[in-house]
Amino acid sequence: MSGMPDDDKVLTGFGRYAGPATLILSSLAGGIKHGYALTKDIEAFAGVRLAPGTLYEALARLDAQGLIEGVESDDRRRPYRLTAAGATVLRAHLEAQRAAAETGLRRLAANPQAANPQAADWATS
Repeated sequence: MSGMPDDDKVLTGFGRYAGPATLILSSLAGGIKHGYALTKDIEAFAGVRLAPGTLYEALARLDAQGLIEGVESDDRRRPYRLTAAGATVLRAHLEAQRAAAETGLRRLAANPQAANPQAADWATS
């Protein structure tokens, strides 16, 4: 994609921060935001409230990897924006997640017993 090795693996390397990283990058894909605005946007589109420690640790990791960057501000808040590398990584990660979700949904549709495990247990009793 961008020539960066393992674009689709970068967020996986975040371990437990991959979820927050995905949410933050997705929020910043909509434009520049500071921490509080990120928290409110993520809560609005994902129904997830990131704790401040989780948010700022993920921001530091994303910044260190060059996926986001700080923007000059006239006040004490520090806004961030998505970099081109961050957009590439986010796109690859979301496409991989979409493929996994579509596979799971197709398999559930093709196997009604998987969607209703109680029926499967009853059928084998």
